[in-house]
Amino acid sequence: MKAGEPLEVKFLCGILYSDESRLERALEKLEGLLGPVDYRSPALPFDVSDYYVPEMGSPIHRLFVSFEQLRNPGKLAQLKTATNGIEDELAVKGERRVNIDTGYLDYDKLVLASAKYNGQKIYLDQGIYADPTLHFSEGTFHPYPTAFPDFQDDRYHGSLLEIRRLYKLGVRS
Repeated sequence: MKAGEPLEVKFLCGILYSDESRLERALEKLEGLLGPVDYRSPALPFDVSDYYVPEMGSPIHRLFVSFEQLRNPGKLAQLKTATNGIEDELAVKGERRVNIDTGYLDYDKLVLASAKYNGQKIYLDQGIYADPTLHFSEGTFHPYPTAFPDFQDDRYHGSLLEIRRLYKLGVRS
């Protein structure tokens, strides 16, 4: 059987940040990289772990942005490498103030990119792995057992459902 082109996906970024001005600069750079934002979620406190506090300071918040243009999911590694560069560019003395979790959403799942190996992650390219985070069934998202703690509950589901709605509209047009 001949391989076909994959269905295009909706790229998004879940951004952890502790500095509002650097967040806004990151968003400008992301739009330069991925095009216009079509959704920006409310910011929610990142309160499930203190892991990032030594590097980023506190308080830390997370928000999501998604982008209008649908893209080939094969671009995930390239985009994660580029967003890692944005993090580095906006760092203060080598310490990040924004952490950009690049990923994509399609009808069935949310996949985040990672530079760290773990058993469930699938190697892509350029030192980047695909990390299946959530799957969609019965009208909502469900976490995989290895999902980050803040993805284990439903705090982001409203935003992700809206991004999925926008994705479905984009596929149809």
